[in-house]
Amino acid sequence: MSIPPIPRKKRLGFFSRLLDDAPAGERYRLVTEQIAHAEALGFDSAWVAQHHFHENEGGLPSPLVFLAHVAQRTQRIRLGTGVVTLTMENAIRVAEDAAVLDLLSGGRLEVGLGTGGTAESFEAFGVDGGERGAVFGRNLQRLRAAWRGDVLPGGVRVYPQAPQLLQRLWQATFSVEGARRAGAAGEGLMLSRTQPRLDQAPGLSLSGIQNPIIDAYLAALPPGAAPRILGSRTLFVADRREEALHWAEIGLRRLALRHAGALAGPSSAGLFARVDPQAPLEQLIAAYDVHLGTPGDVIASLQADTALARATDLVFQVHSIDPPHQAILRSLELTASVVAPALGWAGPPGTACASTAAEPALHAA
Repeated sequence: MSIPPIPRKKRLGFFSRLLDDAPAGERYRLVTEQIAHAEALGFDSAWVAQHHFHENEGGLPSPLVFLAHVAQRTQRIRLGTGVVTLTMENAIRVAEDAAVLDLLSGGRLEVGLGTGGTAESFEAFGVDGGERGAVFGRNLQRLRAAWRGDVLPGGVRVYPQAPQLLQRLWQATFSVEGARRAGAAGEGLMLSRTQPRLDQAPGLSLSGIQNPIIDAYLAALPPGAAPRILGSRTLFVADRREEALHWAEIGLRRLALRHAGALAGPSSAGLFARVDPQAPLEQLIAAYDVHLGTPGDVIASLQADTALARATDLVFQVHSIDPPHQAILRSLELTASVVAPALGWAGPPGTACASTAAEPALHAA
């Protein structure tokens, strides 16, 4: 029997893999503007992903450097990594950089970690991809020890000290086993916007995959520990459904081609090569677990997502639709003013969406 959801006030986040159709420097400028816009609209957090080498998968190898820049352009919004691929990092350097960033941002850093990466990425960093789970586990222990202020080999301790970051760790996982580890550690659980389906259950919904992961996480939490469950979803909201479908046609078909190996080689196919690039658009939307359309469309779609209903943090990204910058800004506005309030979120006092009445706007849409 599933563990029932825990009623709670939702937090709202914006996620980016920095995939705007522009050179790297312009990508960084545009996403900085998007995060600042999200803060003005009342979003509680902004998250960026780390990707090495493959600019079509993600445009940012150095998330802590980028977030230090964003910290200077914002005042309130929490800044998170979703994720740092700790398997390919020096854990002590991550601990030091994160400690400095947390001070520079006024204590706003959230640290999400994962094992991910393509095979050639591990090879470039001298890591055996088959050992990535074990390497991640060792690096995570070193990271925690550094933040605790433990004496490290050589008789040294990390400076500046950052024990507060131990309370802001998140682990990303696709599996029940990974959820148990995150829960037992009292850390946050990060759920993906989509997951590969097993051959024996190709029609299983994303909630059908993720609810058992949430169950395992909640069951493993120490007594008294507050759950932190981040539900990431692809969400693109537009004033007209036709506009949303136009950009989805371009972005999702391009993604399906990459996953089929037609554009970027077999390494990009991976676990997600499960849909014909020539399939009807509605099939692509379903295969990649996308929520799109007018505010009314996406509210209905998201309200049917039982795993998302159990999340403490609703974190939305436009990938892999990847509309242009102005459409992203408009999607953020509609998300904060109409969609998120219908899902249990209220903007903080003093922000643009602090007291939005969702129903009239939804009716108008």
